[in-house]
Amino acid sequence: MIPYKLVRSRRKTAAIYITKDASVEVRAPLKMSKADIDKFIASKEKWIEKSLGLCEQINTEKSVFTLDYGDTVILAGNMYPINIKDGKRAGFDGECFYLPPNLTPNEIKSAVVQVYKAIAKRIIQNKVSEYAKCMNVAPTDIRITSAKTRWGSCSGRNSINFSWRLVMADDDVIDYVVMHELAHIKEHNHSPRFWKLVEGVLPDYKDRQSKLKILQKKLAVQDWD
Repeated sequence: MIPYKLVRSRRKTAAIYITKDASVEVRAPLKMSKADIDKFIASKEKWIEKSLGLCEQINTEKSVFTLDYGDTVILAGNMYPINIKDGKRAGFDGECFYLPPNLTPNEIKSAVVQVYKAIAKRIIQNKVSEYAKCMNVAPTDIRITSAKTRWGSCSGRNSINFSWRLVMADDDVIDYVVMHELAHIKEHNHSPRFWKLVEGVLPDYKDRQSKLKILQKKLAVQDWD
């Protein structure tokens, strides 16, 4: 039997979750017997083993992820080199990410992230302004965050947030995520009305969603923390 952590609650059915540290968590109804839970686990054994293997592979790749001078990183769907530039400032000049000399790999990654955040603030705020006018909406606030699992979000008070990682995506994909969150100001859900609103502005939004998923898989094996 595959070892697992059991969490009981007032749910109606059992479910299996693979955690980030490659362990198994089972969430089950309060009255579901241990024997039935074990039987449920046994029936999903092949899926669990496959999922654990994938999770361990991702964790291994993330553990060796590093950045150094001469490496390339992605911005708006294009690859740019990390170059040395005398001085103490880090930035992006349209052709490369430039950093001060003699930084350690961890310092290089930290500096590149700071550059990404500055770029994200500029690009995303400009796009929000453009699409907000087009859609006749007005967000109460715009914030760039370090969210890892969500590209963007919209609060009940119409404040919108975007992960700085979004600027790695193709330009048309950034447009989609910005427009998606702005659409939530009108529809705070994912109802047919919401998707009709999205489609009215971006008829090819499904293609953009697919490209975003490809980037998400790529970033899953990169440690940007």
